[in-house]
Amino acid sequence: MKNLTSIVLWVSFTICGAYGQTFTITGKVVDEQNQVVPYANILLLEAVDSTFVQGSSADEEGFFKLTGVEANLYLLQASYVGSGSEPRALDITKDVSLGALIIPMESNELDEVVVTAQRPKLQRLPDRLVFTVENTVVSQGTSWDILKNTPGVIVNQDNLMIRGQNATVYLNDRKVQLSGQEVQDLLQGLSGTNIKSVEVIANPPASYDAEGGPILNIVTSKNIVPGYKGSINGTFTQAVFPKFSIGTSHYYKTDKLNLFANYTINPKKEINKTKKGINYIDGSDEVFSIWDTDYNQTDRSQSQNASFILDYDFDDRNSLNVTSNLLFNLDQEQETLLNNEMRNGQAQLDSTFTTENNANMDNTNLAFDLTYVHKLKKEGAQIRANGHYTYFNGEMFQRLSSAYFDADGTFLRDFGFDTDSDQEIKIFTGQLDYSTPIGNASFESGAKMSSITSENTMNFFNFNGSSSTVDASQSDRYIYDEDVYAAYLSFVKNWDKWSMKLGVRGELTKAEGNSITLGENNTQDFFEPFPSVYVLYSPSDKHSFSFDYGRNIDRPKYNDLNPFRFFYNENDFEEGNPRLRPSFSNNFNVNYTLNSEYFFDVYYRDNGRNIAYLVFQDNENQTLVEIKQNVLESQSYGLDFTVSKSILPPWFLYAYTSLFHEEETFLAEESGNVPFTNEVNGVYAYLGNYLTLSKDGTFTGEVAATYVSQFLYGSYVSDEQFNVTIGLRKTLFDNKITLSLAAEDILEQYVPTYRSQYLNQDNFYRRRPETQFIRFGFTYNFGNFRLEDNQRGIDKNERDRLQSQN
Repeated sequence: MKNLTSIVLWVSFTICGAYGQTFTITGKVVDEQNQVVPYANILLLEAVDSTFVQGSSADEEGFFKLTGVEANLYLLQASYVGSGSEPRALDITKDVSLGALIIPMESNELDEVVVTAQRPKLQRLPDRLVFTVENTVVSQGTSWDILKNTPGVIVNQDNLMIRGQNATVYLNDRKVQLSGQEVQDLLQGLSGTNIKSVEVIANPPASYDAEGGPILNIVTSKNIVPGYKGSINGTFTQAVFPKFSIGTSHYYKTDKLNLFANYTINPKKEINKTKKGINYIDGSDEVFSIWDTDYNQTDRSQSQNASFILDYDFDDRNSLNVTSNLLFNLDQEQETLLNNEMRNGQAQLDSTFTTENNANMDNTNLAFDLTYVHKLKKEGAQIRANGHYTYFNGEMFQRLSSAYFDADGTFLRDFGFDTDSDQEIKIFTGQLDYSTPIGNASFESGAKMSSITSENTMNFFNFNGSSSTVDASQSDRYIYDEDVYAAYLSFVKNWDKWSMKLGVRGELTKAEGNSITLGENNTQDFFEPFPSVYVLYSPSDKHSFSFDYGRNIDRPKYNDLNPFRFFYNENDFEEGNPRLRPSFSNNFNVNYTLNSEYFFDVYYRDNGRNIAYLVFQDNENQTLVEIKQNVLESQSYGLDFTVSKSILPPWFLYAYTSLFHEEETFLAEESGNVPFTNEVNGVYAYLGNYLTLSKDGTFTGEVAATYVSQFLYGSYVSDEQFNVTIGLRKTLFDNKITLSLAAEDILEQYVPTYRSQYLNQDNFYRRRPETQFIRFGFTYNFGNFRLEDNQRGIDKNERDRLQSQN
C-alpha cells in the first residue's frame, strides 16, 4: 500500500503534455495462476481523488479495451466477485498495452468448510464510523437486518437508536422520507447484497441540517457497466395474523442515462394488545381508585410505495438527477376494543366500562426532488443546486362509544362521539452547495432555504350522552408556517497521521402557529450557530484516537404542535402542545480503535430542554393525558465497547455493549408543579454470530441475542427485555434466487413494561405487538443481475417531521 501511495504521488506531479487527443488502453485479466478471468469489471479512476471516469468488462478470454481516454493521470483496476487487482497508476499520453492485470483468488478450503464471503470491516473516519459489508455474510440479509447489526446501533422496539437518540436513515446521503414503520417495510424489501457500507454519524457535520440528530447513511454499490437488471422480492410472515409484502425493482443504465423504478405493496393485518394500569392517589398519598384496562387493537392497512430515479450526464461536467417518491396508504382501518375495571383502594370491584374506538385513515405522501451538478474546471471543484417539494395529506374519521356498568353488571350510562380530522402539509426547499480542494485539504460551503405550511382541522360531532372531558368546543383549526434560512462552511485537512474537519452552520428560524378556536398565536424568531469539530489521530495501522463535538437542534413534529386531542376513551387521551419550542444539544465523543476490531467510545450529551414524551394522571378528575413537553434539563453519557472479528473463517462475530446513564428533569404538572428528575443506569448488549454453512458459501446463517436492562422514555422507565433471533439464507442458480427463513423473539421476552412512578403518579403500560413471528422471504433476479444498484432516497430534513395520524 505504501508503494502504491508513492507511485500515486509521483505520477501526480508528472506534467501531462498532450491535450485534446484521446487514447486507448488494452490489457488482459488473469488470476495468480495465470488463468483467464472472464467478464471481470474494469475501472478507470482519477488518480487525484479516485473518482470514476469510465468502465468496461473483459470478454470471455479476459481481454479488455478502454477507448476515448483523455491524456491525464489515472488509476486502473480490475475486479471480479469481490476480489480486485492492485490499482495501477497510469500517465496516459499515448495508447497503452498493459499486459496482464492480476486478480488474487483466495483459497476457499478450510478442512470440510469452504468460505467465500469476506468479513465485514469497521473503519473510523474523523466524523463517522464506516461499517463495510459488501460481499460479506452480513450482506446476505435485508438492508433492515444490516442496520440492526451495525456497530453503535441500539434497537429498541424496532426503533434504531444511537446513544439513546432516534437515528435518521439516509440512502446515499439522501434522507429516507417515510415514517418509522414505512422505513422498516422499505428496507426489508431492499436486498443487503446491494449495500456497500453503512455510515454511523453520531455527530453530523455542518453540511447536514442541524436538526435530526444521529444519522445512519446506507451507501449502495454503484453500477459501472451499462445494462439492465430487475428483481422481484417478497416475504410471508406468520405471526398472530399472516401477512405478506411483494415488490419489484428495475434498473437500466447507458453511458449517459441511469433509470431506476421500484414498486412495493405491503398489505397487513396486525393485532396489538396493551395492558394499562393506573393507581389514583389522594391527598394523603393513599391509593383510592385502581383502573386496569385491556386494549385489543386490530390494524388493517395496504401501504403502497412507488419510486422513480433518473440520472442523466450531459457531459463530463454537467449532470442532472430527478427523484420522485409516492407513498399512499388508503382505507386503513383501526379497531380498538377496550375493557376497563375500576376498583377501590381495597381492590374491590366498583364498576366497569367498555369502549369501542374505530378509525378509518387515508394518507398520501408525494415527494419530488431535482438536483443539478456542475463540475468546475478546477479538478475536484463543483457546484450543486437542489430543489425539493413535498405534499402530505392525512385524513381520519373516528367513532368512539362507551358503556358503563356497576359491579353487578347493571347498565349505568353510555357516551360517544365522532371526530373528523384533516392535515395538509406542503414543503418547499432550495439549496446551493460549492466544494473545492485546496492542496491536500478541501473546502465546502452552501446555503439552504426551506418553507413549510401545515394546516390541520379537527371537528367533534354526533355526541351521545355527556362527559366532563369532551365537548364540541374542542373542534379547532390550526395553521403552522415555518421558514428556515441556513448557511454553512466546512474545512477538511489531512496530515500524515492526523485528520481534522471543522465546520459551522447558521440557521435563522421564523415560525408562527395559530389556533383559530383558542385564539392563541405562538411565534418563533431566532438565529443559532451550530459548530462541529472532528479530530482523528492514527499513530499506526493498529491504533487510532478521535474526538468530535457538535451542536444540534430538535424541532417539534408538526402533529405534536396541534392542540387537538385523540381519545382512547374519554378519560385517556393524547394532546398536542402548540407551546413546544426547539431544543438544543451539545454532543462530545472520544473514541479509541484497536486493529479495526475493537472499538471503545466514551460520550457525553447535554440535551438541554429536550422534547420528551410525558404522561400525567389527574387524580381528582381521574384522567390520563399523554403530551410532548420541553423538559427543564436533560443529559446522558456512557461507554460503548464493540468487537467486530472473525473467530474462524466460517464464523464472524459482532458484539456490542453499551453502559449508559440517562436523566431528564421535567415539571411535574399534576404534582404541585415541582421539578422531578427521572433517571436510569442501563446496559444494552447485542451478540451476533454470522456463519457460512456450505462449501460454496451459498448457505449462511445467523444467531443473535439482544438484551436491554432498562430504558428511559420521558416520564416512563422500561424494565428489561431480551430477544433471540435465528436466520437462514440460501442462494440458488448462481445467485438468481435467494431464499430466507427467520424467527424473531423466540423466547417471547421482547416486550417490556413501561412505568411512570413518582410523587403522586403511578401508572404503567405493557404493549404487546406481534414481535414473535416466523418470516419466509424470496428474491428472484433477472436481466444482468450482477449489475449493482445505485438507489437513492430524498434528502430532506423537513420531511422527517411528518407523522402519519394514528
